[in-house]
Amino acid sequence: MAATHSLLGRSQVRPHSSSGHRFSIIFFVLFLSFTVLFISLFLPKSDSSKTFNDDAHVIPITEPEFNGQWNSLNESQQARVRSYISNQTEVAFTIMKQLLLTEGKDKNMVYSPLSIHTVLSLIAAGSNGPAQDQLLTFLKSKSIQELNYLASILVPLFFAEGSPSGDPSLSFSNGIWVDKSLPVKPSFKRVADTAYKAALKQVDFKSKPDAVRTEVNSWAEKETNGRIKDILAPGTVTNLTRLILANALYFKRDWADKFDASGTEEFDFHLSNGSSVKTSFMTRWVTSWGWRYISVFDSFKVLKLPYEQGQDSKKCFSMYVFLPNERDGLPALVERFSSESGFLDHHLPNETVKVGAFLMPKFKFSSTFLASEVLKSSGLRLPFVPGGLTEMVDSPMGDDLYVNSILHESLIDVNDDGTEAAAVTIAYSTSSTRSQEKEIDFVADHPFLFLIREETTGSVLFVGQVLNPIAD
Repeated sequence: MAATHSLLGRSQVRPHSSSGHRFSIIFFVLFLSFTVLFISLFLPKSDSSKTFNDDAHVIPITEPEFNGQWNSLNESQQARVRSYISNQTEVAFTIMKQLLLTEGKDKNMVYSPLSIHTVLSLIAAGSNGPAQDQLLTFLKSKSIQELNYLASILVPLFFAEGSPSGDPSLSFSNGIWVDKSLPVKPSFKRVADTAYKAALKQVDFKSKPDAVRTEVNSWAEKETNGRIKDILAPGTVTNLTRLILANALYFKRDWADKFDASGTEEFDFHLSNGSSVKTSFMTRWVTSWGWRYISVFDSFKVLKLPYEQGQDSKKCFSMYVFLPNERDGLPALVERFSSESGFLDHHLPNETVKVGAFLMPKFKFSSTFLASEVLKSSGLRLPFVPGGLTEMVDSPMGDDLYVNSILHESLIDVNDDGTEAAAVTIAYSTSSTRSQEKEIDFVADHPFLFLIREETTGSVLFVGQVLNPIAD
């Protein structure tokens, strides 16, 4: 958290340009973790040839408002959503490759591709010209309408505020704070409200920046069930801040079949450098020991761990663990994720097998990284230079916005009972044919990759790697 706060502080005290003032806009994605996007301004006002089409970012009126029930979509609509999510998954693995082979090369790492995708989609909705074109290309989307339509489906489908019984273990919220001196463009406000269900509030950054900081911190604490506190340290929001966009995600869910705590044992976990550490492994389930979802491939195995369904049976999530056969095989496996089209869908377990030896380590850690550097190295550059974000506020100042940097932090905790993580994750196990009698060992005693996926649509919410389960 200290590094996060000092970075925020530095971003706010940049010297003024000789030809005008430089302001900062901060976007936050909070998910028991958070992503911070610093946006600075400075460019001459764009010419009239770049006039924004006020309806360009609005969800097509031919689409009826989605009621949150997947079955209410016809087959064509479902296929379209899955196609968009397939593109989203490819983007997730592009980011994952850059992150795990560079920033996360030598340490545990976890991040939410869905959260980053949501924020980039909002930035795209507020952009125009080459910056918007590059965002659409990076997000593998044909149009802003496509991104907005996907958000309009996913937000109510999986992250509607509260469950029928007010279940606090699943939460997704968006908030926007804009300086009262800046009128928000009606088109951006409509898309934020309609597609992203974002609550927008006008505030006084210029004279009361610390009051706004306190308000955002309180919002984040509430939306993450008390787990995220004081995200913004004193001084991180200044009188130069003009806008904050926030996305808060929280998830806590038990496994569909819990592990037996009495079966926890200490074993060696073999690190990539050839050494090993002692750590606690889960070795057996409370019930249904014999059969589990495991797939075996040429150089790796995949384990599926369903979560209980919770209050809403339509929300189905699972954790998948990709375990290389070789102790040093994780980099090659990560490369395959990003280079082979449809790799994830082609390698998910679809039937149960009889389990032999089984070891799965408990782990709990957090990750913080500059997502802006990862995105730049992945080819996304124009939103980080002046002049692209012209469609958020109706002011000459709005023509000078650009993303300065993105900081992303997240947390995950996996134990006998279930998972508490930085992204919304819920799943269930389905019936399958027990066609294999040969026992399959799954001994995760060396570095592996994990992800959390929604089963109905295939949306990937969370990706990470475990190099050392006892490291924070």
